[in-house]
Amino acid sequence: MQSKSATPSDSPYAVLLNRNFLPYVIGRFAASFGQQMLTVAVGWELYERTRSPLYLGLVGLTQFIPMVLMTLPAGHVADTRERKRVIVSMQAIVGLASAGLAAISVSHVHVGWVFACLVASGIARTFLWSASASFLPLLVSREEFPRALTWATSSFQFSAVAGPAAGGAIIALTNSAVPVYIANAVAAFVCLGLVLMVRIKQQLAPKQEFSWRSIMGGFHFVFRNRIISGAITLDLFAVLFGGATALLPQYAKEILHVGPQGLGLLQASLPVGSLVCALYMAHRPPMQKAGRSLIFAVALFGVATIGFGLSRSYWLSMAALFICGFADNVSVIVRHTLVQLLTPDEMRGRVSAVNNLFIGTSNELGGFESGIVSQYLGPVFSVVSGGVATIITVAAVAGFWPEIRKFGRLVQTEPVQEPARESKIELP
Repeated sequence: MQSKSATPSDSPYAVLLNRNFLPYVIGRFAASFGQQMLTVAVGWELYERTRSPLYLGLVGLTQFIPMVLMTLPAGHVADTRERKRVIVSMQAIVGLASAGLAAISVSHVHVGWVFACLVASGIARTFLWSASASFLPLLVSREEFPRALTWATSSFQFSAVAGPAAGGAIIALTNSAVPVYIANAVAAFVCLGLVLMVRIKQQLAPKQEFSWRSIMGGFHFVFRNRIISGAITLDLFAVLFGGATALLPQYAKEILHVGPQGLGLLQASLPVGSLVCALYMAHRPPMQKAGRSLIFAVALFGVATIGFGLSRSYWLSMAALFICGFADNVSVIVRHTLVQLLTPDEMRGRVSAVNNLFIGTSNELGGFESGIVSQYLGPVFSVVSGGVATIITVAAVAGFWPEIRKFGRLVQTEPVQEPARESKIELP
């Protein structure tokens, strides 16, 4: 059920007057900002205590494993339980896990407990992703959704830029990660309180058993819908091949010859580009040719990746990463809008879970692929070949999924209705 307070308007700020959307997006910004600070604090404290890069690698593993194992069950829960309650419950777990990190840091117990808290938080955030993605379309009208998604993306990108800087500044001032852990716990409970302010009644679909057929329903829907499957495939391989960010430390040191401060600015260039794109998109009318925009954006991402790979100029490299961020955010906005508006509400949680699984794992695998190729063939070959592969992927997707090229206005998107019964799938 959509919010009755939506006020269609050409103004980019009209959606912010929605009494349900505004507290939600502020709450999600607070949670994201706290999480970005936390990432810096955990890495800093683990290295300070252990001096082992292995522990830093294990931080990524504790995020990757819960996502792979729990994403599909999270989608089932988002479709069979009230999403608002799921968000509130998971935010509480995130806040308690962060408070646990503060207690562990103060008491200096074994760092194994740090990973226990990170696993708990990772599981909770996996359930949050599916519930949050499928909750947003309930808060605004279909016409407002693209712009609402753009503002939500803007808030996330701003947190990605400002959160790590704030976390680093707090650690520099206090020489301790504890204040950051406490700040993240407070942010989680602020988000919880703001989400409780949302006044909307979700119409729950008939209860479904937790079964293999139910949790795989998202896969079946995605593969049956050519526009969604094509958009996800396009973004998946672009992220997989275009993993230049994983090699930024190597580029900064060996190719661009800049120190830690230069590396920090390089790392900030991509999210700054994404933020500028989100703000630009919020102030322009809805896309008239969304499919072509998606294909062009991913192709531009590939070209900018090649430019970064070949550049020996620090400022040109920053500009290339800025363009990568800008183009990537166009892709994100179009893909998320298509996924949410083409999917009936009773399937949104599971389809969002499939989307998160593919794109999230491709981020991790893309960094791994870039590192392996760089190890044996050098960083320039790794980045440039990734950009070339991205452009080839764009050409292949545009040819195999012509529906994407022909897709028009996002706001005219109508959900694809599922058959009354899903095809039966037997467990092997």
